[in-house]
Amino acid sequence: MADFAAKASDLARRVDGNLVGDDCHIDSMSTLDKAGVGQLSFLSNAKYQKQLPGTQADVVLVTEEFVDLVPNSAIVVADPYLAFAKLSQLFDWRSPIVPGIASSAQIDSSADIDPTAQIAKGAIVGAQVKVAADAYVGPGVVIGEGAIVGESTRLEANVTLYAGVTVGKRCIIHSGAVIGADGFGFAHDGQGWVKIAQAGSVILGDDVEVGSNTTIDRGALSDTLIANGVKLDNQIQIAHNVEIGESTAIAGCTAIAGSTRIGSHCTIAGMSGVTGHLDIADRTHITAMTLVSKSIKESGAYSSGTGVEPHAQWKRNVVRFRQLDDLSQRVKNLEKLVKSLLNKA
Repeated sequence: MADFAAKASDLARRVDGNLVGDDCHIDSMSTLDKAGVGQLSFLSNAKYQKQLPGTQADVVLVTEEFVDLVPNSAIVVADPYLAFAKLSQLFDWRSPIVPGIASSAQIDSSADIDPTAQIAKGAIVGAQVKVAADAYVGPGVVIGEGAIVGESTRLEANVTLYAGVTVGKRCIIHSGAVIGADGFGFAHDGQGWVKIAQAGSVILGDDVEVGSNTTIDRGALSDTLIANGVKLDNQIQIAHNVEIGESTAIAGCTAIAGSTRIGSHCTIAGMSGVTGHLDIADRTHITAMTLVSKSIKESGAYSSGTGVEPHAQWKRNVVRFRQLDDLSQRVKNLEKLVKSLLNKA
C-alpha cells in the first residue's frame, strides 16, 4: 500500500486553496466524525455542518462560509468536494509500479511489453499484444491476441481483454471486468438460433474507468466505442456496437442494449435500462431504475417507474394502472358525447 504525507500548505497549493491555521502534517483522510490527528477531512454538504465544530481532523476543506466553525486548521476552497477528489489521489491504496515481468506470467514471444510496465503473477499475455509505458497488468489478467494496453493504464486482478481490444491511456479496469466478449447476436432459422459472428472489437478512450464485473461486448461489424473520460460502475452490461460519449458516467447494474448511442456528459443512475438502437442526447440525466425505450433528443432529466410507498397503497395503485387504458377510452367517448351535445345546442 502506498504511503504519503505532506504539509497542509502543500495540499492547499495543489487545490488553489488558502490555509487558515497551523501548517501541520497530513498522512491520511477520513470523514468529519471519524477523523483524528494527521488526517484531512472536508465539508461539502451543509447537512453535515453540525459535525464540524466537534471534528478531530487536523485540517478540513471548507468554503469561506464555514471556515469559522473549523476547530483546528482549514483549507478554504471554492468546491470542497472537488478539492477532496483531487487530494484523495495522493492517498491512493495502490502501490507504485514496479517495472518487470513476474516469473509465473506467460508472455507470448511476439508481445511488445514496455520495460517500464509491470506484469504481475499469473498474467497471460497473447501474441502481438502491446503494453505501453508504466502500465500495470495485475495477477491473473488475460490479454488476448493483438490487444493494446495504453500508457499508465491499470488492469486489476483477473481482468480479461479479448483479442483485438484497445484500451487507452490512464484507464483503470477493475477486477473481473470482461472487455470484448461476443455480443448477443443470433438469427432464428425457424428451428433454433444461428450465431452471428462478432467481427468488431471494443475501443476504450483515455481516462476511462470500468468497474468490477462490468462487461463490454465487442461489435458485430463495427466497434463498440467508449469515449475519453467515461466512468462505468460495477456490474454494468454494455452490449455490442454501443457508443458512449465523452465524460458520461453510468452507475451500477445498468444495462445498455445493442447499437444505442449515448451522448457526452450524461449521467445514468443505477439499475436503469436502455433498449437498443436509440440515441440519447448530450447532457441527459437519467434517474435510478428508469427504463429508456425511446430516443431522447433534448438534454435534461428523465425518469420512469414509481417511487417507494406503503405496500397496500402500491397494490391499489397497480390495480388503477391496469385500468388506465379503459379509463382513457371512456374519457374519449365522453368527450365525443359532450361535443355532439354542444353542437346540437
